[in-house]
Amino acid sequence: MPAACEDVENRRAKNRARQQSYSSSSYGVDDSEVQWTSWLVPMIVVANIGVFLLVMYVNNCPKNNFAAAEGKCTARFLGRLSFQPLKENPLFGPSSSTLEKLGALEWTKVVHNHQGWRLVTCIWLHAGIIHLVANMLSLVFIGIRLEQQFGFVRVGIIYLLCGFGGSILSSLFIRKNISVGASGALFGFLGAMLSELITNWTIYTNKVAALLTLLIIVVINLAVGILPHVDNFAHIGGFLTGFLIGFILMPRPRFGWLENPNLPAGVNVVKSKYKGYQYVLWILSLVLLIVGFTFALLMLHRGENGNDRCHWCHYLSCVPTSRWHCEEN
Repeated sequence: MPAACEDVENRRAKNRARQQSYSSSSYGVDDSEVQWTSWLVPMIVVANIGVFLLVMYVNNCPKNNFAAAEGKCTARFLGRLSFQPLKENPLFGPSSSTLEKLGALEWTKVVHNHQGWRLVTCIWLHAGIIHLVANMLSLVFIGIRLEQQFGFVRVGIIYLLCGFGGSILSSLFIRKNISVGASGALFGFLGAMLSELITNWTIYTNKVAALLTLLIIVVINLAVGILPHVDNFAHIGGFLTGFLIGFILMPRPRFGWLENPNLPAGVNVVKSKYKGYQYVLWILSLVLLIVGFTFALLMLHRGENGNDRCHWCHYLSCVPTSRWHCEEN
């Protein structure tokens, strides 16, 4: 028995050493853990590209461009898929009327016309090819790594719920303009990465450096959102949703938990799969997520304006300067 116990302790020491060698900057996982094959994120990228081509086909600039003052269609060699004049859409994309027709987020249609499905469809639309490429590159760099670590189910849930959460917050604060894009879902991935680092704090090396790096990335991306014509409320809503979901879906088991079935009788086993603070964060995040979604949906259903409850919140999406105004943001 002493030899068996010594062998078990040696195995635990080796596993502990491996788990403590997590790369905090790349969010690496232990070699002994299963690495999922990423297929959902590539499929999401393909779906977004397909939807964009469909939108451009429906847009049909050569036939439907009636605003001659804005100029001729861009890249006319593409025929029906050519872009709107750059004065109208500098992102090389369709007209706003086409996006609105195909499911863009628009407050009046969601609240008064009861078209709640726009809260979901808008995350699959993009304002132009520049918008699409930027979002899809971010999705590939962040999403594939997360899917390899946590699997397609959890990544899919995060993507959809964060996109939905971003759409809700956007609808509560932006009424004059339409909103499209997967940015809310992408910011949800950043939020989930942050909460995953916090809830699994003990298994990372250089954890402070990893936390500061991730916070800097988040702050820079949110700061870009204060520019005009950028829906920062969708970014913030997606980030907050992902931050809470990360505590629910991404805690890792304690050291030694996976060894329990293989331990000989008489050897002390790890009785709890997760640490106490992980359970507390799990419960608290679940409650906040449910309450937050319920409260926000009730406000949206009643047609309330979020700016009436928060008079300074409009600065989170656009800060006026001498170079631009925010009334039309």
